[in-house]
Amino acid sequence: MKNHLENLFESELIKEINEIGINKKFDEGDIIIDLDEIIKYIPIVISGIIKILKEDINEKELLLYYLNPGDSCSVSMNCCLSNKKSEIRAVAEKQTEIILFPNNKMEEWLVKYPSWRSFVLNSYNNRIDELFKTINLIAFENLDERLTSYLEKKSIINKSNILNVKHQEIADDLNTSRVVISRLLKKLENKKYLKINRKSVELIK
Repeated sequence: MKNHLENLFESELIKEINEIGINKKFDEGDIIIDLDEIIKYIPIVISGIIKILKEDINEKELLLYYLNPGDSCSVSMNCCLSNKKSEIRAVAEKQTEIILFPNNKMEEWLVKYPSWRSFVLNSYNNRIDELFKTINLIAFENLDERLTSYLEKKSIINKSNILNVKHQEIADDLNTSRVVISRLLKKLENKKYLKINRKSVELIK
């Protein structure tokens, strides 16, 4: 178990996770959890980034939030507690490593370990905050603002101003068309906000 997770949990829980946890690695674009999947394991991110997506009624994907090292997916936790199928799709944003533990440990650890209760509550709070931000962007901000917010967040989580992202990927995440995204990116380039390269977008401001 990595140090940043060891700092979250008491030694007894760390020992249990090390004994029963399953480490898995995923390449960029790999699906970690899919829609309608029965979730048998809860993931905690060790390294890399996972993006959480949800489909609308037209089967278009919408980016909800990202999971960083030390995070877990509260939607997956909720599905485990309520015995529901997955309502989200979790995709590796970059090369990612996670540790999985059986979902039957979820409730047991809530009773057994204070640090796990705090971790679960914080996960719910953080994800609710992210969802409110997403709702606010969709409901109250235009697509230009949603795009700049998306690019800035992607830059922060990847710790780079150069984003290796295709126009279609951005369009999918923001639930719009590639043509619209290409037009808006060109508009931002003309404003000297970014530079469009052949396979990447470079933020200038």
